[in-house]
Amino acid sequence: MTADLTQLFNLYYEPLVRMIYRRTGDRDRAEDLAQETFARAVSAPPDNPRPWLFAVALNLVREDGRRATTRGRRLELLRNEPDGPDRGPEAELERNEETGRVRSALATLKERDREALLLKAEGFDYDEIAATLGLAKGAVGTTLARARRRLVEAYRAQERGKHVAS
Repeated sequence: MTADLTQLFNLYYEPLVRMIYRRTGDRDRAEDLAQETFARAVSAPPDNPRPWLFAVALNLVREDGRRATTRGRRLELLRNEPDGPDRGPEAELERNEETGRVRSALATLKERDREALLLKAEGFDYDEIAATLGLAKGAVGTTLARARRRLVEAYRAQERGKHVAS
């Protein structure tokens, strides 16, 4: 089992941290929650590890989110990877404003919709999303389509508000 757990860790640790970071906006907290996910895998080895690990991680994020609401933690779906060479302070300001609008738009989504988008962004197929979120496979496409539509609508509303305020 040690070799299997090591292999699972090597395969899924970084994707788990990335997904959790996108939800919490806190890299240290994401690493802690990912480690807790693997600690639970040691005590209850999963049969279908990928959906199980991500489901446990999402549950831990929810629990952490309930505790963190008073601390103002926010959803982070954008990768914290640079777009390219440093383009100066104006580009950084613009990127930060864009990130804020995306975060605000994402915050308007239902939790299940946000989670479905996160899992899809991590490369999960419909079967895996269904298993992770406890949905029927047939509901995954509808959930993703609805989530994408609502995200775009919320983002466009943010854009309209920006132009009105300008």
